[in-house]
Amino acid sequence: MRETADETEQRCSIARSLEVLGQKWSLLIVREAALRSRTRFAEFRAELGIAPDVLTDRLARLVDAGILERRKYREAGEREREEYVLTGAGGALLPVLAAINAWGDEYRPSSFGPAAIYTERETGAPVRLAFVDDDGRELDRDDVVVIPGPSFIGAA
Repeated sequence: MRETADETEQRCSIARSLEVLGQKWSLLIVREAALRSRTRFAEFRAELGIAPDVLTDRLARLVDAGILERRKYREAGEREREEYVLTGAGGALLPVLAAINAWGDEYRPSSFGPAAIYTERETGAPVRLAFVDDDGRELDRDDVVVIPGPSFIGAA
């Protein structure tokens, strides 16, 4: 019996990830949280210029997916509110953001130059993403091949 497209997508790590992150606003919210330490609805709204209903929906989806978590806070004299803080899963998206950033700088450059430069915390030296083997040797992308994993289903 042949699998449905939905079943095939459930097996694909990229498709499952895009279910959560595939909308522009979702990744931009993660960018704001990860790179700029924004946590509050008003901060996301002001920085991104996103409609409140869309922002509410995207924040809820990111919370449901375990990328953000809601935490209560209260400013002096104000009512209790919620902020949105990256979880471990959300923080693990930093290399994804860096990869998209590097791709955009190379293949979709702007006249303004890079918007973000990733550096080592201690030294401030620039860093970049790379394929690295178990011995720590960096590989050229032409030396990397992708092989089917356990959930791969070939074309019938």
